[in-house]
Amino acid sequence: MSFTLTNLIPVLPEVFLLAAASFILILDLFISDKNRFVTYGLTQITLLICAFITVSTAQQNVVYAFSNMVVDDPMSDILKLMLYLTVSILLVYSREYIRLRGMYRGEFFVLALFAMLGMMIMISANHFLTLYLGLELLSLCLYAMVALQRDSAVATEAAMKYFVLGALASGMLLYGMSMLYGVTGSLNINEVSMAIQQGVENRTVLVFGLVFVVAGLAFKLGAVPFHMWIPDVYQGAPTAVTLFIGSAPKIAAFAFVMRILVQGMQGLLQDWQGMLIIMAVLSMAIGNITAIAQTNLKRMLAYSTISHMGFLLLGFLSGTLGGYSASMFYVLVYVLMSLGSFGMIMLMSRQGFEAENLDDFKGLNQRSPWYAFLMLLLMFSMAGVPPTVGFYAKLSVLQAALQSGFIWLVVFAVLMSVIGAFYYLRIIKLMYFDAPNDMNAIKPEADVRLLMSANGLAVLALGILPQPLMALCAYAIENSL
Repeated sequence: MSFTLTNLIPVLPEVFLLAAASFILILDLFISDKNRFVTYGLTQITLLICAFITVSTAQQNVVYAFSNMVVDDPMSDILKLMLYLTVSILLVYSREYIRLRGMYRGEFFVLALFAMLGMMIMISANHFLTLYLGLELLSLCLYAMVALQRDSAVATEAAMKYFVLGALASGMLLYGMSMLYGVTGSLNINEVSMAIQQGVENRTVLVFGLVFVVAGLAFKLGAVPFHMWIPDVYQGAPTAVTLFIGSAPKIAAFAFVMRILVQGMQGLLQDWQGMLIIMAVLSMAIGNITAIAQTNLKRMLAYSTISHMGFLLLGFLSGTLGGYSASMFYVLVYVLMSLGSFGMIMLMSRQGFEAENLDDFKGLNQRSPWYAFLMLLLMFSMAGVPPTVGFYAKLSVLQAALQSGFIWLVVFAVLMSVIGAFYYLRIIKLMYFDAPNDMNAIKPEADVRLLMSANGLAVLALGILPQPLMALCAYAIENSL
């Protein structure tokens, strides 16, 4: 591999983030607990500078670096910018929550930054090994974050389950990659794609490799039948960590699927399309039906995530540019809704009390009408009720599937969406029609209040004007493939 300075430009945000995270890690050793806001402030500044570098180095062309190991294209730039925004917002939401639970330490912020570095590597990867490197960096940080509350038996158990199942998925992914390498003779995504289009001698091994790779991808997305870790980890982890797991990594998982299946194995579309159909149907059915029986809100949102991943797959399996941009739109909207929903749980929690049961939302309208309204918007959007943006997210992936001829699948998805609306509307009923368990009003800090309001209103504003975000997604996909 030849090294030139021009190679550094596409990876400048990653290089800066690595340096900044290492600096914050060392600096935090010399900071007392009462001055921990310095670590928090430096983390936010790091995200801001990363965004500036990404915008400064963005270009419309696709640029490869380090012997085609990494790629810089419009899709990676937009996904990275969304990633910075997501992590920045979730750190603001989490600040008070982690402070009250003794987690307001450098470890939380540094792990978040290194996890983000892993996601950025996944987004820019153009080689199976680079993808795997980013994935493992992200996964190891998440395992540690879930177990950050060392005295909590529930959190430790969740971390153990996550680690064991994650290691299993990584093993399957590696096994699949080794088969692909054996058949195509390369791990570079472009070369693998070319080899598949030219035809390979042993197609059976190629398809077996694809099966293992798709299994690994399904685990990272949380699609059925590789969804078992999601409810336990979402419930067991501290809510700040659940928010992290449930939002930012979904953006990286989208890029992961795009790089491997769409860019690397488009020639095997007929093969992976069938697998994605099965996973989409099972995810929508099991996610929505099981969520109805949940009384724990974090667990309910976990099953909701599974069903949303089923909808996300509808865009991928359509196999068209419109379908891929619909999936990108869906994942960005899902992250926005997820931020608000888990943020609301943290907003209602206080020291020694976790507002994670459905009953905790009883009578919220009488306690804090504004936050009840914001939660109403978020739940409407999750359910896909117009004019919220969740409606357009579902509509766009359904249209993509319909245009590819999957009429029965669209009918099934609409039916599942109607079933799923039940458990979202149940929260609205609890907030507006039930008597509150306590009458204390929610009083967050000014920046949290502002961001939460913007978050809730954004699902309405983007629902009324979805075109700019849709056009951005279409631009990213068309100029990157």
